[in-house]
Amino acid sequence: MASSLTKDSVRPGTPGSEKTFFGHPRGLATLFMTEMWERFSYYGMRALLPLYLVAPGGLHLNGGTASAIYAVYLSLVYLLALPGGWFADRLLGPRKTVAVAGAVIMLGHLCLAVPFAASFYVGLVLVAIGSGLLKANISTMVGHLYNGPEDPRRDGGFTLFYIGINLGAFVAPLVIGTIGENVNWHLGFALAALGMALGLVQYLLGGRHLNPKSSEVPTPLSAEEKAATLRKGLIWLAVAAVFYGVVGGTGHFTLNWALIPLTLIGLIVPILVIARILRDKDLDAGERSKVSAYIWFFVAAAVFWMIYDQGGSTLSLFAKDSAENSVLGWDFPVSWYQSVNPVLIMALAPVFAWLWLWLNKRGKEPSTIVKFASGLVLVGVSFFVFLAPLSVAEGGHKAAALWLVAIYFVQTVGELTLSPVGLSVTTKMAPQKYASQMMGVWFLAVTAGDSVTALLSNPAVGGVNLDKKGFVALEAVLAVVAGVAVWMYRSKVKKLMGNVN
Repeated sequence: MASSLTKDSVRPGTPGSEKTFFGHPRGLATLFMTEMWERFSYYGMRALLPLYLVAPGGLHLNGGTASAIYAVYLSLVYLLALPGGWFADRLLGPRKTVAVAGAVIMLGHLCLAVPFAASFYVGLVLVAIGSGLLKANISTMVGHLYNGPEDPRRDGGFTLFYIGINLGAFVAPLVIGTIGENVNWHLGFALAALGMALGLVQYLLGGRHLNPKSSEVPTPLSAEEKAATLRKGLIWLAVAAVFYGVVGGTGHFTLNWALIPLTLIGLIVPILVIARILRDKDLDAGERSKVSAYIWFFVAAAVFWMIYDQGGSTLSLFAKDSAENSVLGWDFPVSWYQSVNPVLIMALAPVFAWLWLWLNKRGKEPSTIVKFASGLVLVGVSFFVFLAPLSVAEGGHKAAALWLVAIYFVQTVGELTLSPVGLSVTTKMAPQKYASQMMGVWFLAVTAGDSVTALLSNPAVGGVNLDKKGFVALEAVLAVVAGVAVWMYRSKVKKLMGNVN
């Protein structure tokens, strides 16, 4: 920091400090590394999850049930981002909430490392709770590093942050996936716990570079509100305990007694949350209009993630049974496919960050609406590509690995036009009252999309084979039509967005 500046004149990690991270506030490096290690633990475990669920040495479930568990788990992770935002807004503030989240995630992975089915499911719940606490708040803290929504570095900062996510996600399957598949499943899960521990230590050491605003509790609960919240929480917990105690005690409990209610919650909660925000009388007309516009982005994102997240379940299980998982005669673990997307993100994200800035300077950058429409069309195209290896497999042959790489490539390009921009536009359009919680609403789009997948794949409900050509083609058409619809109504949405670009 320049010697002419006092300690209090420039806050560490904020614009104006000479300490930067690729031209961005120094605090971005701390959040970058925290997210990188958390994603290492999360994506390593996620790469193993569907394979472990169907493996004879794992839980040995059928493919439909495994896909439903995988989708419900992802749905739960993103669903809990909403109470995670509330927890920061009303109780601890984003910075302390992320520290608590890291500890819970680490404990969850340790439970997964214990070779018992009951401990495994407890571990999934703990990782989901911790991830929910972390997700909305760490992204909000990235937003705190910049001088408001109009800071020209903002989108680029979120893109760099996205690289941190994908650096961890790239390495994780290569390390955790290899150990889990080739040595021991539970040792792989233990490595995920180690990754989260490293991330937590780094976060605590680098916290001084974060914006002081991240330590604030925007709307703290009063003593009366805390008592009421605790009372309601205990009542609901007691109701659930009694209900499942009766179901279990009478011998009727099956896995679907947990999966189906969680699936329905994932579909209903997003609708209720957005409706509640729209009805809030504390919002002015401009804020309410932006929330109305945000619904378009929400629905578009839900359709996108419904298809995109099948890259870890439908495509992974297809690869295990029907793909030639080798390159030039060298075989590789199925979990390695999960490294394709993040390595492409790292290669292409800087290109997209430069492209948006280059186009912006010339007044030709596509609007957020056009970027979203493009992402939807591209994820639909990826499933049209999926039809080719499906046809090869139906003919009794093994599909080449490059077909799957091509699918991930198209999805990655679509992701880069939609996801980082979605994170950024959420922070821009969020009403002040719902600063952290609105980021949780963005993640509810993933919850909604994955809940639809879970409902369809569960043998007790939809029973749909997600890797059959007819259904894959239907999903592809749905995404393309949704993308075209968003593009056609772009003028209406833009009007609702007000001054947000």
